[in-house]
Amino acid sequence: QVQLVESGGGSVQPGGSLKLSCAASGSRFSWSKMGWYRQAPGKQRELVAAIYSGGTTNYADSVKGRFTISRDNAKNLVYLQMNSLKPEDTAVYYCRADSSSGIYVYWGQGTQVTVSS
Repeated sequence: QVQLVESGGGSVQPGGSLKLSCAASGSRFSWSKMGWYRQAPGKQRELVAAIYSGGTTNYADSVKGRFTISRDNAKNLVYLQMNSLKPEDTAVYYCRADSSSGIYVYWGQGTQVTVSS
């Protein structure tokens, strides 16, 4: 059983920063891609940033230059550093992991990020 647990969400003023963490646990867990998605009220869930097992990253256009995804393979941790936050970044942020087999996709429970003055 693989579990993803997010942490680091909260409330921040526009222009502020937050760092989200995603801890993956489970026996013999290996992944091809891990990513952060977000879902705002009334909107579809969207990709924010992803990191592949080889280290390649990609970002949504709306967060390029402001957000950075990184990982700690030894600890099975993935981070999302969010800078220069805007009110439109307000959403529930979810961590997702795609198994190396390509068969399984795992989701965390989500963490709320609110950007408001």
